[in-house]
Amino acid sequence: MIIDYHRPETMDAALALLSRHMPVSKPLGGGTVLNRPNSDPIALVDLQSLGLNAVNFRSSSIDLGACVTLQSLLDIPELPAALHEAVAHEATYNLRQVATLAGSLVSCNGRSPLAATLLTMDSTLEIARYHLDPVMVSLGELLPMRSQLLQRALITRIVLPLNVTLAYAQVARTPADLPIVCVAVARWPSGRTRIALGGWGASPTLAMDGPEPEGGQVAAENACRLAEDEWASAD
Repeated sequence: MIIDYHRPETMDAALALLSRHMPVSKPLGGGTVLNRPNSDPIALVDLQSLGLNAVNFRSSSIDLGACVTLQSLLDIPELPAALHEAVAHEATYNLRQVATLAGSLVSCNGRSPLAATLLTMDSTLEIARYHLDPVMVSLGELLPMRSQLLQRALITRIVLPLNVTLAYAQVARTPADLPIVCVAVARWPSGRTRIALGGWGASPTLAMDGPEPEGGQVAAENACRLAEDEWASAD
């Protein structure tokens, strides 16, 4: 239940609102999650006036504002084609128009193609708090501790490397459905290889982060040993 609404014009004002203990305040990006029925009283802090939809390129990475929409990601040709594929599977066209990048990661579960690919790419996120310096955390650190790390805090940007080769594949009931199982593989010029799997649990699973690709299949098999859920068996 929404009991209060604010649309701050500055980041400091937004962080001050989010730092309040009462009422509990939540950042509002695309609203695809917060618009769902909820009996708990909350205040909304609308982020649309803060310029968090910027896209900035660096030498070997890209900075994506937290409020960049999923559909906008498909319009960035520099992003890997496999990431475009994962984004297309993440949500329908209409939802991609409003769903934000940060909001999708905060609310995702283990069946998220987007979270699996960004976990594989070893993406990092900037988290801001009122009167404190921003901190950078990896997506792998954030996913299992979202409720703690994002309490009275705000994701402001997501940093993705552009010097990786990325692959993504999934099995689903229909081409447009979320995956029963999916896999994303990223490889750096140095040979470093990361493998993430999705399709079960509270968030995707990082199966491997090694200096070379050897052993990837065994690592993926081991990561799936406890993957059984209502969608499919571990096998």
